[in-house]
Amino acid sequence: MSTSVLSDRQRDELHKAILDYLSASGFNESFQSLRKESKNQDFTPGPQQKSTGLLEKKWTSVIRLQKKIMDLENKLAAMQEELSNAPVRKVTSSVDWIPRPPERWALTGHRSPITRVAFHPVFSLIASASEDTTIRISDYETGEYERTLKGHTKAVQDISFDAKGNFLVSCSNDLSIKIWDLQQDYKCTKTLFGHDHSVSSVVFLPSGDLIASASRDKTIKLWDVATTYCVKTITGHLDWVRYVQPSEDGRLLVSSSSDQTARIWDVSTGECKSEFRGHDNVVECAVFAPLASYPFIKELIGIDPKVSAKDQPQPGQYVATGSRDKTIKLWDATGQCIQTLIGHDNWVRGLVFHPSGKFLLSASDDKTLKIWDLKSGRCMKTMEAHSHFVTCIAFNATTPIVATGSVDQTLKLWQCR
Repeated sequence: MSTSVLSDRQRDELHKAILDYLSASGFNESFQSLRKESKNQDFTPGPQQKSTGLLEKKWTSVIRLQKKIMDLENKLAAMQEELSNAPVRKVTSSVDWIPRPPERWALTGHRSPITRVAFHPVFSLIASASEDTTIRISDYETGEYERTLKGHTKAVQDISFDAKGNFLVSCSNDLSIKIWDLQQDYKCTKTLFGHDHSVSSVVFLPSGDLIASASRDKTIKLWDVATTYCVKTITGHLDWVRYVQPSEDGRLLVSSSSDQTARIWDVSTGECKSEFRGHDNVVECAVFAPLASYPFIKELIGIDPKVSAKDQPQPGQYVATGSRDKTIKLWDATGQCIQTLIGHDNWVRGLVFHPSGKFLLSASDDKTLKIWDLKSGRCMKTMEAHSHFVTCIAFNATTPIVATGSVDQTLKLWQCR
């Protein structure tokens, strides 16, 4: 006789469960027979017995577990197949990490489209500006809302932290620029007036003592942070100046305009150093390529990086522009277009270079976020980012996180890996 895997108590429970089942199913002869053979003559089935309905319960749970096991086995087989078919690739170092879906956080709270997002340079904070006249501050690590800054009376178009993260500057369609002091609990300490039309873009220069702003009044202005005086007005664009950004050393500015051009300006003299003509619609944004991207851009245009490595690279040698003509263009500082990146199906609204310099990320009204490999000039990844136009994009310099803002009123944070 084979030894049972059940203990005496378990065997007794099983006999009683079978007796209960036989009795409930009307198998009286079998019931009497088993009761006698299992020495359970005194067992009387009834609702107060522990064994009532036990066999059916066990049986259905076994079937459920078997189905679960089969599902897990199928999943495992599919994953193993995917793994064996996956191209063998070396582990990418964290410098090559790119954003991947799904988003880590989708932050809501704005009541109108988001116009710009900016990461704090030190703390895990992100600011978002909106057409609802407010700026919201959130923690990008926890996804928690921190506070709302109110003061503008019309749409807030742009925001920028200074390099140390002590101040936030904002600009609005209400013609004003405001400076918010983070050390005084985000109090608005200064309001700058001087533009004759909506202020579209505002940014601290790297030194932190000057602010550059761009406006629909066709000018770019430079402001002294300490005195709040406008120290220079730069003219030359023939239409609305949409965006302005400084070079890494703060000696140059690049601007984009509705006049279908982008331009580089000398901060100290205010003169136009070069003009980029080639887009056939409004140029929404223009950004300087960081020094880290120079070797990849040189490879793209066929300059041997080893030969050119002897030249000391200067900030401001390359620019990327995004336009309503759905294209992104890369330019050298002389104004020559070196590459056109085609792939978006609608206006290109925002551009940001990857900290490693290898990639360019773009946000568009086609609701996507695209990642471009600068060495080849090809789009290597497209992400469906929002349910409406993607208006802005930012890359966090300290933690590998990308932020996008949209007309759908959400701010999304994408983990890079």
